[in-house]
Amino acid sequence: MQDIITIDGPAGSGKSTVAKILAKRLGYTYLDTGAMYRAVALLVKEKGISLDDRSALKKICESIDIRFIQDEDEQKILLEDRDISKDIRTSEIDLLSSAVSAIKEVRDAMTALQRKIAQKGKIVAEGRDMGTVVFPNARIKFFLTASFETRAMRRYTERKDKGEDVSLEKIKEELAKRDAQDQSRSLAPLKPAKDAIIIDTTDMNIEEVVDKMLYFYRQKEVINEKV
Repeated sequence: MQDIITIDGPAGSGKSTVAKILAKRLGYTYLDTGAMYRAVALLVKEKGISLDDRSALKKICESIDIRFIQDEDEQKILLEDRDISKDIRTSEIDLLSSAVSAIKEVRDAMTALQRKIAQKGKIVAEGRDMGTVVFPNARIKFFLTASFETRAMRRYTERKDKGEDVSLEKIKEELAKRDAQDQSRSLAPLKPAKDAIIIDTTDMNIEEVVDKMLYFYRQKEVINEKV
């Protein structure tokens, strides 16, 4: 069993915020796998690569230099020594990363890289196929969800807080499109692992979600000690 905690779920379910806090509480390393696909999407956009050009996509994935740097309470994502933390958090990159992640050549390369990063253990891996594909032998798996309205409002608030001029209707449109892409792709579609603990965060705040996950984590620890 790998000393890894996986957190999967759709956009707006709260998994990124929760994963960061959980990792800090447990002294684990936070692995933001979504940022890795966003980095690939950013490169695809900047280099003007067609999603049909599988050879070019495979080439950039095999040579991509992504690093995570912990700066106080924030994690920075570096692409070849360039801080792309803000560049990859746009609605355009959000949708493009979903399309990119559905391509086998990209998925295979990123899965291999994620497993390499996690070899040292003590990882909280957050994404969309962590428990189902990347780390099927993880110590404990979580799947976070929430109502569509709640997820849309969270995204809307997040974007408004960043100073973006965006409407709630636009957010709902983007979220529905992202959900459809993630759930319908043939390669690693978004779904809970069979042994995942599903938590509906609709009526929960961040601390309540983290506390619930810590409870299940500690219960798992007790069970493992008895085995």
